[in-house]
Amino acid sequence: MLDVPAIGRPADVPAAGLLLVAAPTLEEPFEQAVILLLEHDESGTLGIVLNQPTSLDVGTVLPDWRDHLTGQPILFQGGPVALDSALGLAAAAEPAEPEGFRRVSGPLGLIDLDTPVDEIAPHLQALRIYAGYAGWAPGQLQDEIDRGSWAVVAAGDPVSDAFLADPDSLWGAVLRRAGGTLAWWPSCPSDPAVN
Repeated sequence: MLDVPAIGRPADVPAAGLLLVAAPTLEEPFEQAVILLLEHDESGTLGIVLNQPTSLDVGTVLPDWRDHLTGQPILFQGGPVALDSALGLAAAAEPAEPEGFRRVSGPLGLIDLDTPVDEIAPHLQALRIYAGYAGWAPGQLQDEIDRGSWAVVAAGDPVSDAFLADPDSLWGAVLRRAGGTLAWWPSCPSDPAVN
């Protein structure tokens, strides 16, 4: 990753269910990324980028799921790793975990896309499908946080953040809600030298 100057407030400790928000200086593939952390432990970190929709219709790759998605039936890019794999992020409609659902945090979890749609779809409040994921080796994410590349913040409403109708506005909305110096990030130039 890029070595960027530290800006913003001290980061919260990464944990499943928290959001990892890209600093304004980060470039592709994480420019203005908001990542939902799915796992964070001694073996590393796994997350999915919530705000990178593609133009690909889910029906071209997973036709059975197309009519059950929240919002437009498009595939999202979950990160640069394993783009040939798909992850289903869902919000359970009830506290019990339906068959084929693995809870991450609160109502959010991953679904097994091999589960028959008719068995799991009635138990879901929201669903999106992502190609790929973001991953870090042990210690790698903390190094990037220490360099100021990321802020770790709590989701406001986990379901609303994960399934926002306008994903392009998520980065700014999360930062403004976080407050403090993070609220300034949406106004920062991507290159601090031009400020």
